[in-house]
Amino acid sequence: MATNIWQPMLAAVLGLAVLAGSVPASAQAPIKIGASLSLTGTYAALGQNQHRGYQLCAKHVNEKGGVLGRKIEFVLYDDQSLPATGVRLYEKLITQDKVDAVLGPYSSAITEAVANVNDRYKMPMVAPMASTTSIFKKGRKYIFMVQSPAEVYLEGLLDVAAKQGLKTVAIVNEDTLFPKATVQGTIELAKKKGLQVVFVEAYPKGNTDFSALLTKMKAANPDVLGAATYFDDALAITRQMKELNVNPKMYGVTVGGDLPKFYEQLGRNAEYIYGATQWEPELPYPGSQQFAQAYKKEFPGADLSYHSAGGYAGCQILVEGVKRAGSLDGEKIREAILKMDYDTVYGGFKVDQDGFQVSHKMVMFQWQEGRKVIVWPAELAAGKTRFPTPPWNQR
Repeated sequence: MATNIWQPMLAAVLGLAVLAGSVPASAQAPIKIGASLSLTGTYAALGQNQHRGYQLCAKHVNEKGGVLGRKIEFVLYDDQSLPATGVRLYEKLITQDKVDAVLGPYSSAITEAVANVNDRYKMPMVAPMASTTSIFKKGRKYIFMVQSPAEVYLEGLLDVAAKQGLKTVAIVNEDTLFPKATVQGTIELAKKKGLQVVFVEAYPKGNTDFSALLTKMKAANPDVLGAATYFDDALAITRQMKELNVNPKMYGVTVGGDLPKFYEQLGRNAEYIYGATQWEPELPYPGSQQFAQAYKKEFPGADLSYHSAGGYAGCQILVEGVKRAGSLDGEKIREAILKMDYDTVYGGFKVDQDGFQVSHKMVMFQWQEGRKVIVWPAELAAGKTRFPTPPWNQR
C-alpha cells in the first residue's frame, strides 16, 4: 500500500522537475520507475536517505531532458522495512502499476526477498543498497550490485588493527542477512591478517538491551570490537559500552556510525569510533561534491550519507543503461548494464556476469573532533588514525 505521506511529496518534487522545462503537448508519457523503500520501520533513517537520492537524480535527469526523450517519474511505496511487504509491492509495481523499470529497496534482507520478483518478469533492477554477496550468486540474471560487498565492511578496521600490533577481535551482529555476511567476511579477513577472533555473537533484529552480550564480550578482553549494525543498535551498543566500561583499543561499526546524527546524539562519546562507509563527499569521484551541494540545497537539514549518494548513483546507472540500450526492453537494458564501466558520483560501477560489483571501493573513517576523517585505505586517507582509544572518561 502506498503511504499517504510520502507519495504526494514525491509526486510534488518530481512534478516541479517536469514543470521546470517546456514540455510539448505531443511529448510521450514519462518513463515510470518503481521501487519500495524503508520509509518507516527499522531501517527508516537510511531508507529515507536513499529515497532522497532517488528524488534528486530524477530532478537532475528531467532538467537535462530526461532519457529517450522522456521524463522519468517514480512510483514509490513504503515497505515498512519488511521483506514480505517488499515482495508484495514489487509484484504490484510490475503487474498492476505497469512500471517501465525498477530500482532496488533498502537493505540486503529486503533486496534478497524481492530479487526473485523482478527476475521472474525479466526486469533489470539496479540494487544500490544491497551488499551481501550471496544475493548475486544464485543464478539471477536481472539484478546489479552498486557497492562493495558486506564481507569487506570491516576490512579497514582489521587492517589498521594488525598494523598497530593488536592481536584479538570480537564481533557482534544483528541476526539478519547483511550483518551475518559481514561476520563471515570479517572472520576470514582476521585469519588472513593474523588476528584471533575470541568472541562472536548475534542479537535479534530490534534488540535494545545489549548488557548481557557486552558483559560476556568484555570477559573475552578483545583488543578490537567490530559491530555489524544498523543505526539504532549502533547507538545503543555504544551507550551501553560506556555504561559497562567496555573499552577496546579499537571499536568500529558497519552501518549507522556514518550518519551525522550518530555524533549529534552521542557527542564526545562518538570520538575515536571507526565507521565503514561506501562514499563521502570529499572522495575524488566525478560530480561527488556537486551532488553533495545540490542535496543540501534540495533537502536542507536532512542527513547526507552514503545511502543518499548510493540512491542517486543507482538511478544514474539505470538511466545510463536505458540510454545505452536505446530502449526500455529488459533484455537490452540488462546487456547494456553488464557492459558498463561507468563512473558515478558514488565511484566506479562495473559488474561481472552475475551482476556482482567489481569496481567500487570501501573506505573507513574515524570520528575526530566531531568530524568524519577518512583513515583507510592510505591512498584515500585524509588523516591519520588516533590510537589507541582512551577510556570513556577521557574523551
